Amino acid sequence: MAKAAVLKSAAEIEIMAEANRIVAGALSMLRERIKPGVNTNQLDAWAEDYARQRGGEPAFKGYRGFPGSLCVSINEQVVHGIPSPKVVLRSGDIVSIDFGVKWRGFYGDAAITVPVGDVSPRVRELLLVTQESLERAIAQVQVGKRVNDISRAVQDYVEGQGFSVVRQFVGHGIGSQLHEPPEIPNYVRSNGSPRLVSGMVLAIEPMVNMGTFDVKVLSDGWTVITADRKYSAHFEHSVAVTDNGPQVLSAL
Repeated sequence: MAKAAVLKSAAEIEIMAEANRIVAGALSMLRERIKPGVNTNQLDAWAEDYARQRGGEPAFKGYRGFPGSLCVSINEQVVHGIPSPKVVLRSGDIVSIDFGVKWRGFYGDAAITVPVGDVSPRVRELLLVTQESLERAIAQVQVGKRVNDISRAVQDYVEGQGFSVVRQFVGHGIGSQLHEPPEIPNYVRSNGSPRLVSGMVLAIEPMVNMGTFDVKVLSDGWTVITADRKYSAHFEHSVAVTDNGPQVLSAL
């Protein structure tokens, strides 16, 4: 039986909002600094410094042994790319940056994908479709709806635009733990789908591929790539379920 979501009080959600403000500020700063010639280790250092200067702790560093503060995934890398001074951004790349912060015992988590220099029209469309699928998913965050309503909003839109949604990795609940129930898939599952209740906080994160939805994990044990080596994009927000609709805690 699936574990129940941990509901948050209004005070706890406000703490999470502050954690997410740090995340959002870091991502906004990184987006301005992403350009050809920058290496991904620099992005990692900038993100960590930004969080620590504001009293936050990088959530990913050391999590299950992950070596970086920032997940930096380039082109065909879907998620969990490891920062490295050897990985230098080039014009035509896309870079997905996923950042998490712990603040006063609660977590924030968000991600964006940024074009580096000039990218092709179809790649730019990939980014726009992925971002729009997240907005459509957030619109489904209403008390009484189900997780599958979120999943359907992503899958229907993405596949209607000729792209595919990753199935092996999904969104999640978030709170005093980085990953909590329920799972938030970007495709509709046929088994039970939890109903949304006020006080849930969800990390919704569409991962969208230009080709197949199949992925594989590289030998480093972390980096996920598309099976066909075509580009992938990733956008994420932490969203609270409230009686007044979705509250996007990590809005940029």
